[in-house]
Amino acid sequence: MGNADYKYPAAGAECPHRVEVPPPQPFTKSLKTSLKETFFPDDPLRQFKNQPASRKLVLGLQYFFPILEWAPRYTFQFFRADLISGITIASLAIPQGISYAKLANLPPILGLYSSFVPPLIYAMMGSSRDLAVGTVAVGSLLIASLLGKEVNANEQPQTYLHLAFLTTFFAGVFQASLGFLRLGFVVDFLSHATIVGFMGGAATVVCLQQLKGILGLDHFTQSTDVISVMRSVFTQTHQWRWESGVLGCCFLFFLMLTRYFSKRRPKFFWISAMAPLMSVILGSLLVYLTHAERHGVQVRPIMQVGPPQNQSVVGPAELDHSDWWIGNLKKGLNPPSVADLPFGSTYLPTAIKTGIVVGIIAMALLSQFIKFPSPPPLSLEEGIAVGRSFAMFKNYNIDGNKEMIAFGMMNIVGSCTSCYLTTGPFSRSAVNFNAGCKTAMSNIVMAVAVMFTLLFLTPLFHYTPIVVLSSIIIAAMLGLIDYDAAIHLWHVDKFDFVVCMAAYCGVVFGSVEIGLVLAVAISLLRVLLFVARPRTVVLGNIPNSKLYRSVDQYPAASTVPGVLILEIDAPIYFANASYLRERILRWIDEEEDKLKSAGESSLQYVILDMGAVGNIDTSGISMFEEVKKIMERRDLKLVLANPGGEVMKKMNKSKFIEELGAEWIYLTVGEAVGACNFMLHTSKSKATTDDSSMV
Repeated sequence: MGNADYKYPAAGAECPHRVEVPPPQPFTKSLKTSLKETFFPDDPLRQFKNQPASRKLVLGLQYFFPILEWAPRYTFQFFRADLISGITIASLAIPQGISYAKLANLPPILGLYSSFVPPLIYAMMGSSRDLAVGTVAVGSLLIASLLGKEVNANEQPQTYLHLAFLTTFFAGVFQASLGFLRLGFVVDFLSHATIVGFMGGAATVVCLQQLKGILGLDHFTQSTDVISVMRSVFTQTHQWRWESGVLGCCFLFFLMLTRYFSKRRPKFFWISAMAPLMSVILGSLLVYLTHAERHGVQVRPIMQVGPPQNQSVVGPAELDHSDWWIGNLKKGLNPPSVADLPFGSTYLPTAIKTGIVVGIIAMALLSQFIKFPSPPPLSLEEGIAVGRSFAMFKNYNIDGNKEMIAFGMMNIVGSCTSCYLTTGPFSRSAVNFNAGCKTAMSNIVMAVAVMFTLLFLTPLFHYTPIVVLSSIIIAAMLGLIDYDAAIHLWHVDKFDFVVCMAAYCGVVFGSVEIGLVLAVAISLLRVLLFVARPRTVVLGNIPNSKLYRSVDQYPAASTVPGVLILEIDAPIYFANASYLRERILRWIDEEEDKLKSAGESSLQYVILDMGAVGNIDTSGISMFEEVKKIMERRDLKLVLANPGGEVMKKMNKSKFIEELGAEWIYLTVGEAVGACNFMLHTSKSKATTDDSSMV
């Protein structure tokens, strides 16, 4: 509908209401309110109100150590469920821990160490009942990539090992600091599209790197980009070991088959959970019975991850050079590694940088899964909000900042006990959830199971073939390549899809660092675009109503003759003030050209709907002053509708309301349109009267 179809409202149908300026508040009160909304939106201190000092002490201890809250109410029925869950996730944690340590170029025994101490810390400090703690593939890849650029794990194994501990320490300090300072919102600056692309690219890189183990190659490129990896693979076709390839494909098929079966039959989730451990057992038995190590199946890597045989390691007391081999896992619990944190090392900046990167990426990966409304699929991995996903389904709340404190302390203590980066793997947490866990006791049960393995069962891994560990890693990584999410992004938001693919291609065709920089840069660019280029739309009247909506969204909406109604959909700051000035003036030019070509009445009023403008700064007010002056020179009148309290307060202090005139600020768009129509009709009637008198 055009201007000719607009029906004028009856006179007096709507009485204008005065737009009030909020009463002034003391600066300290305003500052306190702003800080509370920024850092304490969930009001965690609410439970301490009106409580005696003794009760506040108990509540404070329970806040930082949730185990003090649920342990007194713990029952045997809960323990039975947690026992089953803990044993189930331990069967997944043991083979994955060994595999991911190998991926990080660290001694395999560290994968087991990292599944023993950190879960105990989280059980005391974590608030999720369902989260299972352990090492993750993406974190392992980041450590290997970022540290590997500075220190070669083969040439300087001692330095590399100590830097891995130091990196874990700084990751924990960073995470705990974010939690204590209530800065958890920082990780939200990595968008979901960016995380999907980055994780998919990292998973692809990891899968390609495992071709070395699958094909039984002795030498392999240290680069992670797909071109270098493919060149390394296909220039060594004469060294491919078909026995290793066949065995790897068989175990990979077995792992994928069990996952598919568990998806189709959720009651049998434990089958896919037990599959990695079964693969390790079957692979070890096969090697032991057939002496497959003599026929092309590697049990110990030719290109060792660790020191040469003739070089000793001055590291944790219990670690020597044999621990770098898959087949030599020493009995015993975590040795202390406090003395091995090289705070005086020349590589300290590298450790700090890597710790911050892996710490924030681990938390960002976790936070992306807060949006799941139901139990997450087993195919996804890495997950604070992994716990929130399950908490949402079980109807209990999780404080993200408190979880950051728990994860941070977990990594700080882990770095002092020969552990590397740990977080909440999504697939392991999904298994824990599906196994029926009731409390964080399942993590303690898992830790006890890993402790039993460390004390008595490690010699059984002597014959574990490398190809089985590679198959386990590939099977886990394939679940991280979320094709459905990418397709969904394409259908919903093309720009998000471009962001996703840019992050993916940066990791796959460049490096993890390039992909990470691209992911962060694109995420910040998206935020800047939203802030610096806010949306402005033309509004029209919905037929038979007093509502005004976008004419693009509602084609039946009719514009008002002589009046241009614009809606600004964002706060107005220095970053977008210039753009909005130019965009408003362009809308005016386009409207005047359209009216002139249609031969309709000229434009007289421009109404700005300020309902979505939550705030404004001095640059925004200056922009309005400039627009007002330009419009006055063109015989146009600026009218504001529905400005918020914060906007009115600042415009009042800047004297802009006085300059514009309070009579040109209205509570609703409908009232503003009614006033403008009244003025238009009045001027037309006056002009007609003058013409008649002249005749």
